[in-house]
Amino acid sequence: MRYRSAVLGAATALALVAGQGLAGAAGGDPLERFYGQAVDWQECQDPVLPEPPEGGIIIDPWAGLWHLMDCALVTVPVNYRDPAGGTFRIEVSRLRATDPARRRGVLLLNPGGPGGGGLSMPLGAREMEIAKHFDLIGFQPRGVGDASALTCEVVTDTRPHTSRPTDEQFALYTAYARAREDACQRAGGANRPYINSANTARDMDVIRAILGERKINYLGYSYGTYLGAVYGSLFPARLHRSVLDSSVHPGWLWREQGLQQSVGVRFNVDEWAAWAGDRDATYHLGASREEVLEATEALAARLADHAVPLTIDRPEGWPAYWPRQIDRSELDRFLAVSAQTRPIWDVIAEVIGELRRAAEDGSALSADAGAAVGALREPPQVDSGVYETVTCEADWPADLDTYYRDMRSYRDRYPYWDFNGSGVVGAAPTTCTFRSFTPPEPLVPLARHGYPAGLVIQADGDPATQYRGGPAMAAALDDRLITVRDSGEHGHFGANACVDAAVNAYLINGVLPSPGAECAAAPRPDVPAGVSADMSADAAPGVTKEQRVRAGTERRSIWQPPRA
Repeated sequence: MRYRSAVLGAATALALVAGQGLAGAAGGDPLERFYGQAVDWQECQDPVLPEPPEGGIIIDPWAGLWHLMDCALVTVPVNYRDPAGGTFRIEVSRLRATDPARRRGVLLLNPGGPGGGGLSMPLGAREMEIAKHFDLIGFQPRGVGDASALTCEVVTDTRPHTSRPTDEQFALYTAYARAREDACQRAGGANRPYINSANTARDMDVIRAILGERKINYLGYSYGTYLGAVYGSLFPARLHRSVLDSSVHPGWLWREQGLQQSVGVRFNVDEWAAWAGDRDATYHLGASREEVLEATEALAARLADHAVPLTIDRPEGWPAYWPRQIDRSELDRFLAVSAQTRPIWDVIAEVIGELRRAAEDGSALSADAGAAVGALREPPQVDSGVYETVTCEADWPADLDTYYRDMRSYRDRYPYWDFNGSGVVGAAPTTCTFRSFTPPEPLVPLARHGYPAGLVIQADGDPATQYRGGPAMAAALDDRLITVRDSGEHGHFGANACVDAAVNAYLINGVLPSPGAECAAAPRPDVPAGVSADMSADAAPGVTKEQRVRAGTERRSIWQPPRA
């Protein structure tokens, strides 16, 4: 019956696709074999994990649970304008609604990236309210996963491991970007032009058809917000309700989106500094935002010349990617990552205070403080090159002076960094600066015509998709916006009770929140302002700084955090 309904729905689907400016889609229906295909749903198996990079770790949090879902391979054309020119196979997962009597259809899920895999996402939501009402559908976007993997040859990362490189070191970023682009082109050049947002959205419509559904509902995070907006713009009659969580800015595609990550990171550091300044009697870092920032900059200057070692160089059991010493770049990284999480702001102040004393005394940082810094480091991840391909669907500046000018500015104004894109790294040349292919089509104009108003969720301190992206996407689509206040988090549905309630009401019952709706994030530490207070780990015997960091950063999530 499922296969039969998919075939019966193919005719209307093909009529819609024919209107999307795809050559040959009319007169002979060359896409019919894709929209009308029968797929073989089987119980999902635990995936074979790739080898981790040196010093990295890859863990499957859903090991042993994959059998709860069905999996299938869906065939799609590499090039929708030339359907006979080759195919990809897209991996799709399905977790059926647990309350069939109240089923509301299917909900497609995407975690972002570009390059994030969504096959496991239904498992992350299996105990949530939406799992009762929707068949939860995960999928690996084209270029992601085993069936259609885009891979790049491995090249040596020549970028200097510093948050504040000299002008003379800028060329190393350029050389790496050029080498990375060449490596990706050698390995996957024939397919790269067709791994873009528009074609991924078209793949989603094929998935809709093989599921036998007239319409889908959609939940996307980060880059997945743009993907959902593209789908709704191409297939408005096929989209019902949509939730765009932590949205990209529709006018920042794609270089400006990366530059704005540093704005979000800096916002959180400034907010933390103001909070610490109000508690100078406790932390002694300065009596205002400006004084605290002056203190951290003075510490950074000292660490640039003399790094502070850890008490034990490599304690037994510490991951290889944890730091062995704290230098200026490690301090900048620590502030960039930690300041986004309000509940651990007290730990940040304690670590900075201890680090400053160690730098002044020429002593080592305690293992406790070092472990707190290490716990906020993410292990290296396997990187396929999808991010560096999809973001090249838009044009980037070719003039290197443009990048170098921004790098100089960001080195001073936004020194808080990580290799995911904030700081100087976000301003440097990328693969797209040296793009080896011509995009086969322009970016899809975003508009909402023909499907219901959706929901956009955005945090005021989002470090990955800066806050202005949410209001801009909501305005572009005439969607409703929920602002998460006093939050540096990225991705909220599944991690914030207020957001969960609003999204459930919308997805399940079609009830949108009132205009101007807001939700609160996890609270700041309960440290009184203006008076001395002992909030160190000694006040809670047996609780280490690392444990407090892990407790403060633990949050329920149905997704894996995206790059952008």
